[in-house]
Amino acid sequence: MKESIRSKLEQIQDRFEEITGLLSDPDVQNDQNRFRSLSQEYAQLEPVVGCYLRYLDTEEEISNASEMLNDPEMADLAQESLEEARQQQQALEPELQTLLLPKDPNDERNIFLEIRAGTGGAEAALFAGDLLKAYLRYAENQGWRTEMISESPGEHGGYKEVVVRITGQGVYSRLKFESGAHRVQRVPETESQGRIHTS
Repeated sequence: MKESIRSKLEQIQDRFEEITGLLSDPDVQNDQNRFRSLSQEYAQLEPVVGCYLRYLDTEEEISNASEMLNDPEMADLAQESLEEARQQQQALEPELQTLLLPKDPNDERNIFLEIRAGTGGAEAALFAGDLLKAYLRYAENQGWRTEMISESPGEHGGYKEVVVRITGQGVYSRLKFESGAHRVQRVPETESQGRIHTS
């Protein structure tokens, strides 16, 4: 790891420990604005520090395994431990670099998800309904809250148009690139003769 990256990570770890102490200070707890601000900073730094601590653990494992290589009885076990620790370290380095990238200031915002059935009639509306179910399930798995703002049901199920508000941590950062038109080719539920339709 480059020394500049390690130095940055150590600064972040120091700040994280400082924030941890401040959050337990009764004066800070009484000042709601400061407490909220520090809590948000804590939440942003926590994944970085957690990943860095795992990285430091792998460094220690590599050091211990390297020392054990000199012992003939432990050489095989040490070699296995060394390889495993190096693999973990190689996986953690790019993750740390990604975590250090500047964040989009909008990443913590909430979103309005709009789904509209395009051309394709009832089949397009059914697909819009399937798409909505997928997004709602994903939001539930992420621990986000959803609220139906408006809906226009299709004649045979699904939706002609639906708008859902999704709130929670990191909603915009995860869904900001979800846009565009989708083309569906399948045998629709509305088809009685088994022909493939495109919508």
